[in-house]
Amino acid sequence: MDLSTHLLDSYRSRFAYYRQLGQAAMAQLSFPELQRDDAARSNSIAVIVKHLAGNMRSRWTDFLHTDGEKPWRQRDTEFVDDFRDRDALQAAWDEGWRVLETALAELRPELLGEVVYIRNEGHTVIEALNRQLAHYSYHVGQIVLLAKQIRGTDWRSLSIPRGESERYNVERFGRDAEDGSTE
Repeated sequence: MDLSTHLLDSYRSRFAYYRQLGQAAMAQLSFPELQRDDAARSNSIAVIVKHLAGNMRSRWTDFLHTDGEKPWRQRDTEFVDDFRDRDALQAAWDEGWRVLETALAELRPELLGEVVYIRNEGHTVIEALNRQLAHYSYHVGQIVLLAKQIRGTDWRSLSIPRGESERYNVERFGRDAEDGSTE
């Protein structure tokens, strides 16, 4: 496999990982918990989802041919939770990821060096992918942290549970090494 193909597969895998991580964190919460705001008036998980969905639709719609900040995007409204129920929140989350995943599926390795624009600033496709991966992982991290704080001692770990690193390592090192390839 050539390096560009491997890189593109790696991006697809990382975006999918963060989608799954955010989804697993949200699955542990009720709809009112997803809407919970803290004393500092930080963004609730619902607001973060709305912002991510708006960003994804804007950035990934016609990704290679139009600026990633679409004229129809109303970014400031993304910070107002107006979801009527969990299904509406889930639909926004799924739609944002669908637009991203469709654009990623259409990308070809030879396009990674092409220039795209975000807010009239040129980026190679690789730079744009890095920018969005960092942005989404940042917000998914917020979702996980907020969910963990809300659930408290009822939180189900999404990775290696505290105090179980040794058991995990024994299990991982007790089998053949994985080479990391996607073939």
